[in-house]
Amino acid sequence: MKLLEEKIIKEGRIYPGQVLKVGAFLNHQIDVPFMNKVAEEFYNLFKDEPITKILTIETSGIGIACLTANIFNVPVLYAKKSKGINIGDDVYTVQVTSYTHKNVSNVIIEKQFLGPDDVVLILDDFLANGCALEGLLDLVKMAGARAVGCGIVIEKAFQDGGTRLREKGIRIESLARIKSMDVVEGIVFID
Repeated sequence: MKLLEEKIIKEGRIYPGQVLKVGAFLNHQIDVPFMNKVAEEFYNLFKDEPITKILTIETSGIGIACLTANIFNVPVLYAKKSKGINIGDDVYTVQVTSYTHKNVSNVIIEKQFLGPDDVVLILDDFLANGCALEGLLDLVKMAGARAVGCGIVIEKAFQDGGTRLREKGIRIESLARIKSMDVVEGIVFID
């Protein structure tokens, strides 16, 4: 998505450790008119699938998931990274390692919200090492639901997550795929 690549170059910031900060429009402050265009792109990519639910993980994926779900007219379910006192014991749980936060979380979904009749589109803001997507796919499998694919706003294609998941036959649609990035050379996208 050329418009997204231009936005990343204009407003994104590269930090040491190959960290790309896009908080100005995606995962801290959300540029809603722009992100609506991103949501429309996801709709166009997956509109032929009988999606009943959009799944993401806390927290940065929630904004784009909600905007996309609005177009599909389906609910958003987000996996929580902690279990509060208001959540019962009837949950699906997986462990997910965060590339950005350098920690491991027990990610949970209450069983009442995901089941065998669900056809799921997984959305997230970034794909790097693929751990979050693998965890979400595991939750879908535990529920007996079917994942039709994964929509990613920005993929760090120089990391192995996307390649590894595609090799497993998982449909991944990334709107911007970064081939390389550093503070000197900037960002190079895969066409």
